[in-house]
Amino acid sequence: MPAQGDTYAQAHPADERLAVIDVGSNSMRVVVYESLSRSPIGLFNEKVLPSLGKTIEKTGRLNPDGVKLALENLVRFRRLLTAMKVDRVDVLATAAVRDAADGADFVREITARTGFLVSVLSGEDEARLAAMGVLSGAPNADGIVGDLGGGSLELVGLDKGVIGAQATTPLGPLRLSEATDGKPGSMAKYVDQHLNRLPWLAGAAKGRSFYPVGGAWRALAKLHMEQVNHPLHIIHQYTVDAGQMAEFAGLVARQSRSSLEKMPGISRRRIDTLPLAALVLERVLKAVTPWKVAFSAFGLREGHLHDLLSPEERRRDPLVIACQAVATRIGRFGNAEILTGWTAPLFAGEDESAKRLRQAACLLSDLGWAEHPDYRAEHAFLRILRMPFAGADHAERAFLATAIFVRYAGTLDSPALAPARGLLKEGPLQRAYILGLALRLGHTLTGGAALLLQRTGLRLGQEKLTLVLPEDAEMLLGDAVQRRVEALAKALNRGGEIKVQPGARLAG
Repeated sequence: MPAQGDTYAQAHPADERLAVIDVGSNSMRVVVYESLSRSPIGLFNEKVLPSLGKTIEKTGRLNPDGVKLALENLVRFRRLLTAMKVDRVDVLATAAVRDAADGADFVREITARTGFLVSVLSGEDEARLAAMGVLSGAPNADGIVGDLGGGSLELVGLDKGVIGAQATTPLGPLRLSEATDGKPGSMAKYVDQHLNRLPWLAGAAKGRSFYPVGGAWRALAKLHMEQVNHPLHIIHQYTVDAGQMAEFAGLVARQSRSSLEKMPGISRRRIDTLPLAALVLERVLKAVTPWKVAFSAFGLREGHLHDLLSPEERRRDPLVIACQAVATRIGRFGNAEILTGWTAPLFAGEDESAKRLRQAACLLSDLGWAEHPDYRAEHAFLRILRMPFAGADHAERAFLATAIFVRYAGTLDSPALAPARGLLKEGPLQRAYILGLALRLGHTLTGGAALLLQRTGLRLGQEKLTLVLPEDAEMLLGDAVQRRVEALAKALNRGGEIKVQPGARLAG
């Protein structure tokens, strides 16, 4: 395995580009990252499907056509990464290369043609890194991770963020099809036989979650989104009732190729393997009996990056880190964190989950300043709803996007908010409205220069919302500020007032 944790951090500058190439049993993908961080930003992403593991079950060797395709594309990747000035390239090979009799020959040929050094992961390492990937995007994940590749299925227990029991099984679609000659009845028995050999698995996620990882299961999630008309087409933390997903997976597993081709949202490149992946998911869900299924877009590659971080860095909140990076790149005046403290009096008694969302919203609150005024609210809403950050489920994304929409528009009366209304319950929707109005007031009061807020404050009483200003702040008052105070007070079912505090002076 490549260097980990502090070793990597000490040996490499924080801003160096790095790439991870995942040589899997079905697909091979390269991703280039801006730098190693708690919330890494992808600069380039490309995938090919050589199906290296297609022939292993019967011949014990890699698919020769796949080997040719993989080598050709790895040479291409080498040239691209050199042109992109990527400082470090980690190549990770999984089940097909690990299990094939000619896997070592393939690895030597990769190095001879490209100079890449290849880490052939053990089943244990593959499982652990898949779990690390899930934890990188959902730090408190609790239940079972299932990482389905073309040649294997890794299963890992998670106890509120702590990795537990793990196992590797030969249940990837390519191996499964070969082992059973594609006979549906035989495949179900074959999957169950392997799952029954894992006594710790039965009921291991009861009342908790199952986290599917891997391209085939992501394709299944996309198909389910189309079928139920889900308002947000983002895989990460797409959450479905486990019974409903088991039933859907069983339905897909029984479909013919012609029937699948007629389904909207299906990936043409996944048609052959999707029914097999669906069958495996159905059998796994029946074995582990989770409460819900929460798909993870983060897997082995992200787990590898997470593994390179120091323990202290891993403990940081990926959502807040990502929003801080956005605020640094797009904020006009900086100091967005000041808004977090300034809005706190409106949300007394909030839990840590609500507080982190409020902090994230404050960091994103100047996102739309460079947009056309007529479209700021809508553009900011869509950008946040679809932003590629981790650490937030779909409802939390909708909360953030709604709060910033209100920050610009001052209202919830817009057809543009339809996706959020489909994801948020009434309570969170109202909190997003109040937070958005508070941010609208703060930005109006100071023009976005958050340092001016430091000697102002909000007081929420039983009957009144009071904006408290320092003595020399008359220049900040105006009709727009008065209207913003009244709008926020109305949302809080209070009267609104502005008071000047004698003797106090503005900061900045």
